[in-house]
Amino acid sequence: MAYKAKRSFFERLTGARKNDWDDVADARVPEAEAMNAADDDAEGQLAVDVHQDESEIIVRAFIAGVKPENLDIVITREMVTVKGRRERPEEVSTKDYFIQELYWGAFSRTIMLPQEIDADGAEAVERHGLLTIRLPKLDKHKTKSVRVKSI
Repeated sequence: MAYKAKRSFFERLTGARKNDWDDVADARVPEAEAMNAADDDAEGQLAVDVHQDESEIIVRAFIAGVKPENLDIVITREMVTVKGRRERPEEVSTKDYFIQELYWGAFSRTIMLPQEIDADGAEAVERHGLLTIRLPKLDKHKTKSVRVKSI
């Protein structure tokens, strides 16, 4: 039975993988090769910053290297989900890596919001690899007077 090592908190958070290698080439354990191949289907978790000001909730995430057509943002009143895929520019054999920290492949993140937002008023902008999603807050305390019409 092959032992499959549990990914560390950092590896799960960033999607990065620890690359087991020695100073001696080809000193890799066959099970490690199989484990890396099996992890190719795993989905990374997108790191985000979420903060607020008086009128909106702001979500930021680095998505450098992700094409817009490979990014999907779904917004409801209570949550935001960002899914995407970062394509590897070229295939490199695992044995040729010395350090492998960048995450390639599918990633996603669902964020439960601290209060309801106006999903129709949301906007998403990417600049220099930084995705910024602005979510206008719903003002539940806002009141409106309505005049009664006689017909």
